Amino acid sequence: MVQKKGLGLLLAAAAAYGYYRYSKMTPEERSSLIEKGKKLFTDNMGPLGDMFKPRNGNTVNNPSGTTM
Repeated sequence: MVQKKGLGLLLAAAAAYGYYRYSKMTPEERSSLIEKGKKLFTDNMGPLGDMFKPRNGNTVNNPSGTTM
């Protein structure tokens, strides 16, 4: 159980470092990073990634995602 506490601390440290690096980026570097992330997502998620895309049409903005 001791390892789980260390894992949480390590995860928090990695998130803080990532936030620090992102905050120091120029706008061009940020847009490049966002494009790389989108490309990585579309290349690796395949049809599963369609679940996370916003729907078009007659949908109501509600948490359940059902249409009315």
